[in-house]
Amino acid sequence: MDYNVIKNNQPQSIQWSGPQPATAAELFAAAGLPKKGPEKPLAARVGGVIVDLLAVVAPGSDVEPVDCRDPEALDILRHSVSHVMAEAVVKLFPGVKVAIGPSIEEGFYYDFDSPTAFTPDDLDKISAEMTKIVNESQLFIREEISAAEAVERFKALNEPYKVEIIEDLIKSGESQVSFYRCGDFVDLCRGPHIADTSFGSAFKLLSVAGAYWRGDEKRPMLQRIYGTAFFSAKELRVYLELLEEAKKRDHRKLGKELELFSVHEEIGGGLVVWHPKGALLRTILEEFERHEHLRRGYDVVMGPQILRSELWKKSGHLDYYSENMYFTEIDGSSYAIKPMNCLSHMFIYNSKLRSYRDLPLRLFELGTVQRHEKSGVLHGLTRVRQFTQDDSHIFCTPSQVGDEIKNVLHLVTDMMATFDFKFDMELSTRPAKSIGTDEDWEMATNALKGALESLNAPFEINEGDGAFYGPKIDIKLKDALGRSWQCGTVQCDFTLPERFDLNFTDADNQKKRPVMLHRTIFGSLERFIGILIEHYAGAFPVWLAPVQVKLLTVTQRADELANKFALELKKKGFRVEIDLRNEKLGYKIREARLAKIPFLLVFGDQEVQTSTAMVRLRSSDETEAMSLEAFSDLLRQQAKIPSWN
Repeated sequence: MDYNVIKNNQPQSIQWSGPQPATAAELFAAAGLPKKGPEKPLAARVGGVIVDLLAVVAPGSDVEPVDCRDPEALDILRHSVSHVMAEAVVKLFPGVKVAIGPSIEEGFYYDFDSPTAFTPDDLDKISAEMTKIVNESQLFIREEISAAEAVERFKALNEPYKVEIIEDLIKSGESQVSFYRCGDFVDLCRGPHIADTSFGSAFKLLSVAGAYWRGDEKRPMLQRIYGTAFFSAKELRVYLELLEEAKKRDHRKLGKELELFSVHEEIGGGLVVWHPKGALLRTILEEFERHEHLRRGYDVVMGPQILRSELWKKSGHLDYYSENMYFTEIDGSSYAIKPMNCLSHMFIYNSKLRSYRDLPLRLFELGTVQRHEKSGVLHGLTRVRQFTQDDSHIFCTPSQVGDEIKNVLHLVTDMMATFDFKFDMELSTRPAKSIGTDEDWEMATNALKGALESLNAPFEINEGDGAFYGPKIDIKLKDALGRSWQCGTVQCDFTLPERFDLNFTDADNQKKRPVMLHRTIFGSLERFIGILIEHYAGAFPVWLAPVQVKLLTVTQRADELANKFALELKKKGFRVEIDLRNEKLGYKIREARLAKIPFLLVFGDQEVQTSTAMVRLRSSDETEAMSLEAFSDLLRQQAKIPSWN
């Protein structure tokens, strides 16, 4: 077989120059690529596109092996294992209809229409059957047929969900479709897939949940089985251990245990009730944010909760975002409850004539917004229907855009360091549904990209995921478990200033359009607090803890001294609780530790005699006798906000 191996690429690329077409598998075999181990090819990349190993490669093509080290390999594996799971389910539960089964960030899922609910025992049976399929090394065989023929095939298989998908593809102009056969299971799929099922031995089925077909609450409720897969048993074991730790840190569980917040179906899904400690935690974060923004030249503003619907039409939200909005009527006029804060800020800008000397104008609002989220996506604090954004809109001249974006990124860096957060950044470009000219989008995208590059900040391009009015940089936090969370954003907008006729007078006395930067740092406060709870496992740093000190008495004879300490600490601005109950000290200490309170002060007869407190940390059994003054100094040092030191 005639081929050339380009050895300076990693992994090596094969330049196919033979006279006849050959499969990628044949090509790799002839090139002597490994048949086992981490370098064993599981797919191929031809002309930058990943294809199956059984795909035929035309002469003259450059072919690159894709093995388990490739960034896209895990996605291919998990998608393939979802097919293995579907094959097992169809075999074990005749009559079950299959819907869709993609890979997702943490694994995969598949949706099934089953007359009976899957149980934990069923998951065990499915897992056992999947292991049999894996051990059989079944090939993934791709076929392409006309869409019309595919409809008839899946009708014959009594698979209505597949038929619906194909009919929608036909409506969108598709004439050919592909499907994959694995054993006796046939699935509509674009691929690619691993070469055979033997790659998929390290998997675990995790849970079952309900999911509406196509996310539509008016469509059938399906059963979604979640799972995950890795290329090695070790990687799977590490992930499952991480998953167990994540369960312990679940903010919904800790939120209840620490008395921070609650959500009640009687009130409504996605509507959070903040308890005293949770509301105090919010207040501390809000004060921190106001301080950080005021010292960086922002003006604090507030806008109304509802605005006339015609304004949302003018902005484009009615055309591009109305399914996420709530509406009401007043005196025969339609109003919308705001899903964003930008409109009010534009009216503040337009409340007077602006000169270039007035810019940049930075308006900051902790603005509560409402969004119509579907019930199936609601999740604790991280996906709610009412939340508060740390929203800002910066109005600046075109020449100021780069510096203002960099200032925002500096603010993000400083504030995330306060919480020990690392973060990644993505530059999201123009989506299919959008407003504005190509020229404006190009300028906005280049402004964001230029700011990132000037700071030497690493970033990835996220094609087509910008806001409908402009491109954006998304901030993705990394928590203590290495999980990624979407929070802050900075968006560059040339369009809304045009629609709302925003102007400033330039140095040449000519009217010019300002550029509008939309940005958040934490994003949703609710979401950010949920992330913080899990990041710290509920054990907040001293400056952030709703209760910083708890005072415990051993005997009633110590009550007076404990009350004296409590009163003086409160006067100094510390957050204090006192427990004078007639309970055993060990019980009181356990309670305080479960509440994750940073400092415990214990008072007994000896402390009364010496006017001291026995001080212990929540994380240690060691104690130290300290006077009120000495402990106050210690607490003052511990309670400093890191970024203010």
